[in-house]
Amino acid sequence: MKLILNLLWLVLSGFWMALGYIAAGIVCCLLIVTIPFGIASFRIAVYALWPFGRRAVRRDSGPLGDTLTMVGNVIWFLVAGLWLAIGHITTGIALCVTIIGIPLGIGSFKMVPISLLPLGRVIVDSDQPLVPR
Repeated sequence: MKLILNLLWLVLSGFWMALGYIAAGIVCCLLIVTIPFGIASFRIAVYALWPFGRRAVRRDSGPLGDTLTMVGNVIWFLVAGLWLAIGHITTGIALCVTIIGIPLGIGSFKMVPISLLPLGRVIVDSDQPLVPR
């Protein structure tokens, strides 16, 4: 079932959303200071191509890491996160118009949090158990 959902996702919205993440990654890499955000954007672009069967979980990084992650997420939100989240929301609404597209629309809505605040998260297979914080 994951394979079918991923193939439908790739054709209907995954390719276009991945292009959005790649464009954001290129802009972030051009700004030099935001190169780590560009790398994170490229990582999420791969996730946006094939999301079913994987999930994003928080990474425990300690108090200083949490502070830096928060600052980085604010910068990401201002540079690209808001626009990518709007893309996921509009894509999710469009996919939910048909009965077949509803699971894909829900998948698009589930990607909104990682598009808004990607730093401090890692993408793992759904089969892996949750790592306690």
